[in-house]
Amino acid sequence: MSKKVVICGVDTSALPKLSQKESNELLVRISKGDAVARNYFINCNLRLVLSIVQRYSYRVSNPDDLFQIGCVGLIKAVDNFKVDVGVCFSTYAVPMIIGEIRRFLREGSMRVSRGIRDVAYQALQTRERLESESVDEATIDQIADEMHLPVYKVLYCLDAISDPISLSETVYSDEEDSLTLMDHISDSKCSEYIWAENVTLFDALNTLEEKEKNIVLKRYFEGKTQMEVSREVGLSQAQVSRLEKNAMSHLRNEMA
Repeated sequence: MSKKVVICGVDTSALPKLSQKESNELLVRISKGDAVARNYFINCNLRLVLSIVQRYSYRVSNPDDLFQIGCVGLIKAVDNFKVDVGVCFSTYAVPMIIGEIRRFLREGSMRVSRGIRDVAYQALQTRERLESESVDEATIDQIADEMHLPVYKVLYCLDAISDPISLSETVYSDEEDSLTLMDHISDSKCSEYIWAENVTLFDALNTLEEKEKNIVLKRYFEGKTQMEVSREVGLSQAQVSRLEKNAMSHLRNEMA
């Protein structure tokens, strides 16, 4: 796995590797409740998830989804592994990771009843007919009125047959930067008060340049999207993205 593969924003080629001795020592620490060892061990074994995901990547349009599900299996394996079972961790973990992925592939897609599908397809046909009779785009109100159904029911049925979108899906990309759907979503639960107790983090923040610090505060403390931040600081979204990535890299080095 030395080849560079970036999935869910993780550069797997840069992940640390463990020797068998290091792995065993970490597993013993994890069994005693060491959270730091647990997080580090999970991070070191993400390559294992990637190797399994690659077997099933042809089954989905976005392998990021499989990787995230595989990580769930990895975490379950770490939390349930017993150091005295006498087997290698990977031997125990692989079936659990595969099981989570297969379950996702088998049950992950929401089953839509035939009645809902019929209404949705009728709505699509109605829209097509209305637009063929007019130069304007048909509105949902017009479609619902034509079908003699409430607007909310038509919307619900159309949403039910829509494909889900991964938060890791790229919505913009150029030669230097790429933006995912996650970058456009704000988080009202992320506030300065939640982070205030982490003194180490604030010390690291104070080492940033003022512009980078301002962007990090707005993005991760105020929960604003990159688009909102770009409007407030008077920079393009691509510039905000670049400064944010530089700032986060600097913070990781400061807190390592």
